[in-house]
Amino acid sequence: MSKLTLSVTPAVVSRAKRYAKQQGVSISQMVEVYLTVVSQPAEPAEIPPILRSLRGLLKTADVQSYRRHLSRKYR
Repeated sequence: MSKLTLSVTPAVVSRAKRYAKQQGVSISQMVEVYLTVVSQPAEPAEIPPILRSLRGLLKTADVQSYRRHLSRKYR
């Protein structure tokens, strides 16, 4: 088991301790679960099909062209 030092405001620590006690877990367990979830990439099967179909569409978007379009549309 590794140790990790975090800097957290006292108010957040107080709320976290209260929440952990209500849930019957330690703050270390809460942080470990959180870090596990956010550090694992989402599996493609977990991404809804509609979102998978849209992935990457805006990489080549021309923002200035879109702004001109909106400007003309809403005159």
